[in-house]
Amino acid sequence: MTLSEELAVGADGLPADFLWGVATAAYQIEGAAAEDGRGPSIWDTFAHTPGKVRGGDTGDVACDHYHRYREDVRLMADLGVRAYRFSVSWPRVQPGGRGPANQSGLDFYRRLVDELLEHDILPWLTLYHWDLPQPLEDAGGWPVRDTAGRFAEYAQLVHAALGDRVRHWTTLNEPWCSAFLGYGSGVHAPGRQDRAAAVRAAHHLMLGHGMAVQALRGADPDIEVGISLNLYAVSPQSDSPGDADAARRIDGLANRFFLDPVLLGRYPADVVNDLREVTDFGHVRDGDLEIVATQLSMLGINYYSRYVVASGEAEGRAAPDGANQTSDYWRKPTDWPGSEHVRFVHRGLPVTAMDWEIDAPGMVEVLHRVATEYPRLPLYITENGAAFADEIGPDGTVDDPDRVAYLAEHRAACGRAIQMGVPLRGYFTWSLMDNFEWAWGYSRRFGLVYVDYATQRRIPKSSAYWFRDANRR
Repeated sequence: MTLSEELAVGADGLPADFLWGVATAAYQIEGAAAEDGRGPSIWDTFAHTPGKVRGGDTGDVACDHYHRYREDVRLMADLGVRAYRFSVSWPRVQPGGRGPANQSGLDFYRRLVDELLEHDILPWLTLYHWDLPQPLEDAGGWPVRDTAGRFAEYAQLVHAALGDRVRHWTTLNEPWCSAFLGYGSGVHAPGRQDRAAAVRAAHHLMLGHGMAVQALRGADPDIEVGISLNLYAVSPQSDSPGDADAARRIDGLANRFFLDPVLLGRYPADVVNDLREVTDFGHVRDGDLEIVATQLSMLGINYYSRYVVASGEAEGRAAPDGANQTSDYWRKPTDWPGSEHVRFVHRGLPVTAMDWEIDAPGMVEVLHRVATEYPRLPLYITENGAAFADEIGPDGTVDDPDRVAYLAEHRAACGRAIQMGVPLRGYFTWSLMDNFEWAWGYSRRFGLVYVDYATQRRIPKSSAYWFRDANRR
């Protein structure tokens, strides 16, 4: 580190230009599900299917961000947010998943971006956060190769409308979830249970990513573009060979099955072998992996917890009240094709309301691994946060000390990673505000800002003020 670089680093090890932001996703906050030409997505269909989402909740209204975006941008500005990672709703832009753009849908994002820029907030656009247009699912969804091509065309439409003002683009958010929760266990939309289809979906998601990167670079060679992968530190419960193999398997399917194609242009051989009874990988065509590995400007990492795993049958531990399939420790075996015998273990650490153990050192481990084992790229934590049982106090405020502690620990972890030489450039808290938490409905709150869903009133929590004060320079 040069002298000038040392002088630019604060006491917490973070550079003065480190980017602090917040993140959201379209279906989780926008609402306006049938307005201005928006068509249905797989999450609209899934949420309206009885028994799929806790409490029968849907994203029809969500946080009404579609109508309240100006208020929400002002709130971000008041909290000192420097960057906003949001996603574009594919069915709002292209209701049928193909054909010309719905200009009314694009106009919303034009207005949103303009509002962000007016408040000096960097727009950071994610093209796909799980809301596949329902007509594309009806045609086969992500297990079908054609969907990758449709995604690249959609990326071009969005770039044509916003590329003059948005410089930072993310193709996909967490393709592992889209593939293995959506098509494997079926606990996320579209709710299918087919292990082979899940593996095909994973490949076509990554193929669509690569095709989109090429399309975006074709339109703008200087564009900043990446992908956001949900990565985990993975540890065996013991030193036994069985537990070591369990850790290898889960690390392979959770981490390397996506990192290796995207950054190295190949699938890990051991994972392909683990999946030999599921698929022969005949869906992977010559040239696909070269497309998947198209050069990126950056890599986004979403980090929430560590996996500790063991070999053997599940221990029969009963899931806590309301802990449906979205909690890692209660996953269905079809989340992990080829590794159905692996079980996930709690260590007795403090957990969030999602039943996820809090493990900030795991984030350092993940960052260091990616920085040392893969081609060097600027890295960003594009999601990190925690759900807790937040309530409005008698004085009308929302005090959330557990979240403040969580965020402080992970902020410190960012500093430690940078001191180890990791090219970490920024961090986005999940989430700006409470929202529709997928299969959990509105029962889990991740936000820096409390949302009273009955009135749509926004109440900054104590963590929001901590975020504002901690990130002032």
